[in-house]
Amino acid sequence: MLLGVRHHGPGSARAVRAVLDVARPRVVLIEGPPEADGLIPLAADEDMRPPVALLAHAVDEPGRSSFWPFAEFSPEWVALRWALAHGVPARFIDLPAAHSLVREREEDAEPEGSAPPPEEEPLRGDPLAALAEAAGYDDAERWWEDVVEHRGTGGDVFAPFTVLEEAMGALREAYGTGGRDRDLVREAYMRLQIRAAQKDFGDDGVAVVCGAWHVPALRQKRTVAADRALLKGLPKVKADMTWVPWTNRRLARAGGYGAGIDSPGWYGHLFGAPDRPVERWLTKVAGLLREEDRIVSSAHVIEAVRLAETLAVMRGRPLPGLTETTDAVRAVMCDGSDVPLSLVRDRLVVGDVLGEVPESAPAVPLQRDLTRLQRRLRLKPEALERELELDLRKENDAERSRLLHRLRLLGVSWGEPTTSRGSTGTFRETWRLRWEPELSVRVAEAGVWGTTVLAAATAKAEADAVTAGSLADVTGLAERCLLAELPDALPVVMRVLADRAALDADVGHLAQALPALVRSLRYGDVRATDTRALAEVAAGLAERVFVGLPPACAALDAEAAQEMRRHVDAVHGAVGLLGDTVPGQQAARDDGLRPRWHSVLHVLSVRDTVPGVLRGRAVRLLLDEGALARDEAARLMGLVLSPGTAPADAAAWIEGFVGGGSGGGMLLVHDERLLGLVDAWLTGVPGDAFTDVLPLLRRTFSAYEPGVRRTLGELVRRGPGRRPSATAGGAGIPGFADELDSDRADAVLPVVRLLLGLDDRDSTRGDHVDRLNVDRENAEQERTDDNDLVGVAR
Repeated sequence: MLLGVRHHGPGSARAVRAVLDVARPRVVLIEGPPEADGLIPLAADEDMRPPVALLAHAVDEPGRSSFWPFAEFSPEWVALRWALAHGVPARFIDLPAAHSLVREREEDAEPEGSAPPPEEEPLRGDPLAALAEAAGYDDAERWWEDVVEHRGTGGDVFAPFTVLEEAMGALREAYGTGGRDRDLVREAYMRLQIRAAQKDFGDDGVAVVCGAWHVPALRQKRTVAADRALLKGLPKVKADMTWVPWTNRRLARAGGYGAGIDSPGWYGHLFGAPDRPVERWLTKVAGLLREEDRIVSSAHVIEAVRLAETLAVMRGRPLPGLTETTDAVRAVMCDGSDVPLSLVRDRLVVGDVLGEVPESAPAVPLQRDLTRLQRRLRLKPEALERELELDLRKENDAERSRLLHRLRLLGVSWGEPTTSRGSTGTFRETWRLRWEPELSVRVAEAGVWGTTVLAAATAKAEADAVTAGSLADVTGLAERCLLAELPDALPVVMRVLADRAALDADVGHLAQALPALVRSLRYGDVRATDTRALAEVAAGLAERVFVGLPPACAALDAEAAQEMRRHVDAVHGAVGLLGDTVPGQQAARDDGLRPRWHSVLHVLSVRDTVPGVLRGRAVRLLLDEGALARDEAARLMGLVLSPGTAPADAAAWIEGFVGGGSGGGMLLVHDERLLGLVDAWLTGVPGDAFTDVLPLLRRTFSAYEPGVRRTLGELVRRGPGRRPSATAGGAGIPGFADELDSDRADAVLPVVRLLLGLDDRDSTRGDHVDRLNVDRENAEQERTDDNDLVGVAR
């Protein structure tokens, strides 16, 4: 009894169950890897919840793997459950995974577009699509729904399989293997297994559930010798099998069966609905939309059902399908908008269901340790993407962080760190979590490093340190070791880091490595990690950067100068953190680490061989640090913007000084002298040179916020020494004035009282108000005294 099915077809699943209930076979044979026969009893476990998949992977190469997915509405899953419920043996009869894993690797190595045998026309994709096209359908899903899912058997439970076998026979006659030579070997193996079962249980006692495409080939009379000849000499590997959770989204992709479905959530609903599937589906949709605060009433559901039924009649369909219900939802519940409709498709038509497997399922030791940690830390794998906020001051959150960082180091990217919307302190972390079935393969691969997550991450970090390609890779690895708290791996990484740093003479490499190293020091306080060795290497690395940076900045072209500028910014930030983050480093900072860096910047700012963008950047960093007086910065700018400097070099200097999103626009707004120098230089650039410097200037000033650009334009229009005033005829920009406007200041006091919770009836709070008034009067007196001094000076 050959039951040809559509993989993951709810109509096929119902038909299989009906035939098995009538025929009562003595054994059920199912398309699947025979190595999984020992795992079949787990399908009856109460903790097994589909969608799930059989995972086969090569023992010596876990990355070589394959999946056989099962949904609740998969005919193969229904056959398994029926056999277990009725005490009937069940077996898998497809080509063993030991062979198929090798063949899949060989097929992956074939060039794309390799031609099928010349005597056969290729049949790509789902064979059912060819039948749908022959029937005049442009959508195979709709054709399948019409001819199988929505039609009854008419009392003959075998009718669907008979008709489908005839259709597939016609396809096999027209296309042969359709370019699928691998199927010949698989079908030979299946025929041998069917013969063996028939010998044990009789011809009438065997039920075979397989893809409909294979039925005509399995029905053919072939000799045992011919089938064995096809299987002779097949290469194989040692393979392990287990059950793993699967997701609805993965069901929508081509899996181990080579068949995917576009709407697993819809098919699950059709299989599980006892009656009135359209009404029940549209009620689900209404519930989802209400959860999203859309107004959907019972009347909407009634009208949507009527519209779906009407559309089915107009289109000549036996019952409303997914297309009709979707059109009805769009028109009635979504007001014609596809925005809420996309939510319906994502949450219901596809769905974010993640299956579960029992603890007794075989697993590599690393997977068992990960499962234990997930349960202890209450981090349940979920198919739906979600954000996880961690406060590292809490022990449970700190352990979660360590686990996620260790998994990332092992290549198991269950969580991806993202920018936090709240606090930016080092004790906060935000992760985006989403469990994908492929991560089970990654865990199996990582199992070669150890039997626990901690041991595996430690061994992987040590190996990565030895094979790291650059110094920056080693410093990045050191940072990840601190984040993952791998105390046993850190000494190895630090030893490699010290050796690489001592041998690497490229200042760019050193400058690129320093920031990650210094960032790592920040984790010492919150993660209680000893970072003294790391701090010593960082300080030594900084000294080497100080010595080598001036020569490395000489005679660079424009592209190299821009890259070096990024290195200078990174080192500047690192030096700022190096003395402030780790206890015991303050003395090193006070002894000259920060002043040494300032000396390097001073050298860069005045050396003619250094590109203008680097000289300008050095001046700006010194000015921001308070290591350079504003007058001196203006003098250096004046020298650079003098007629003796090439316009391109002067423009590059300006970019380094006020460009790159460094707040240079506000600096020009508040310092008229610097703005006047830039304005005077810009208006004096010769016409033939202006075109050359325009792209660079546009890149510099286009990075400013619109408000800053508008204010600069107003200042330049009014000319130097004439700041716009909000009190001069009301035409200026608010916030600028030569003198204090008492009336405007008084108008702010009620708001200040409100913000501070002050009340004039409270004597204590009244003191605060008086103090504010006194401070304002003192400020006015000081301004008057300053004006008097200016008058005397004049």
